[in-house]
Amino acid sequence: MEELLHYVWKHRLLPLGPLLTTDGREVEVIDPGLHNRNAGPDFFNAKVRLGGTLWVGNVEIHQRSADWYQHGHDRDARYNNVVLHVTGLADADVLTEDGHYLPQLVLHVPDDVKEHYEELLHTDKYPPCYKIIADLSPLLVHAWMAALQTERLEQKTQAISQRALQADGSWEDAYFQTLARNFGFGINGDAFEQWARAVPLSAVGKHRDDLFQVEAIFMGQAGLLQPESVPERYRADALAEGYFARLRNEYLYLQHKFQLQPIDHALWRFLRLRPQNFPHIRIAQLATLYYERRTSLSALIECRDVEALRQLLATHVTPYWETHYTFGSESTKSSKQLSKASADLLIINTAIPMLFAVGRHRQKEELCDRAFDLLEQMRAEKNHIITMWQECGLPVRNAGDSQALIQLKREYCDRKDCLRCRFGYEYLRASR
Repeated sequence: MEELLHYVWKHRLLPLGPLLTTDGREVEVIDPGLHNRNAGPDFFNAKVRLGGTLWVGNVEIHQRSADWYQHGHDRDARYNNVVLHVTGLADADVLTEDGHYLPQLVLHVPDDVKEHYEELLHTDKYPPCYKIIADLSPLLVHAWMAALQTERLEQKTQAISQRALQADGSWEDAYFQTLARNFGFGINGDAFEQWARAVPLSAVGKHRDDLFQVEAIFMGQAGLLQPESVPERYRADALAEGYFARLRNEYLYLQHKFQLQPIDHALWRFLRLRPQNFPHIRIAQLATLYYERRTSLSALIECRDVEALRQLLATHVTPYWETHYTFGSESTKSSKQLSKASADLLIINTAIPMLFAVGRHRQKEELCDRAFDLLEQMRAEKNHIITMWQECGLPVRNAGDSQALIQLKREYCDRKDCLRCRFGYEYLRASR
């Protein structure tokens, strides 16, 4: 409930009627101050009039006055500039580190705000603010969606920057790892990222002109050239075909040469996966992309529009994989090209965030602007999250909107963080 008190104070959703301190002085809130989410008082530089005297300073908020002492504020000089203590229950006097007693305001959350907040937390229908979505102003929706879209790109930038840091500053490695992760299409994302970190691109680069050797290293580092990685029902056929043995022999030679250590093949998940998403096929596609020099950061940056990115990511597999989904299991012949839908997901989740991240890193706003432009050029994703918001009456026009709504659900709705959401704010003030 303390978080709700913060919210009511910040947005001045104050109860009707006069506000009084515990010693009877009238309180007029001129400026609630700047909300501080770090260490120190909750609100900086607030302006309040207490009994006719204007005070400028900090405000601290607690559910109970006694929390002041539980949090150690009476021993912290940073709280000496607090001019008003706001509390839900005044169960103690409040003393600062320099010996001053603070005036206290018992702030009652208005009944309508409390009722709406409880609805947001406990309603069964999803999203809980569905009642007001269709009536929100287009300007408010656009502003919040734009902020969410940027927030999502910034979040992905942090993940990419962390990969570059772990790769000794190599943004090429960070791009390859990000691309690989998204080739897992959710189910195998973690395994693909771990695999990509285990692939030494500097070593693979020495054999880049030989697709067979590239595939051998890629498959071997995935742990998929160990006989026990092949299901027992296919193992005899895999060994009899010869391709598995040839790849394995080549990998063992390269493994010794470069002192390679594969990941555990048990990390890969196959249950309820469509065959075209099996790790063998995705790794074979990545091997072809790498061999054709289409996994480089410079090639990505050269792409100016969506179609150029689709061509960059268009891939296929080597002849063996045209008739197999795993070693030893023969299938109908097909080129197993990356579908347009899959390519678009890779553009949205890899190429565009990478452009934005590099733009931030190199301080090139042109790349950041291009990332936003590309999102607006692409169709919105189709999934249950987007469908849910559309059914509430929210228009979803492009991939920028769909990315914003994914961010909204995962970072706000799923966490019940309605107090930081602009839609939640509108819901709380709907009856006022």
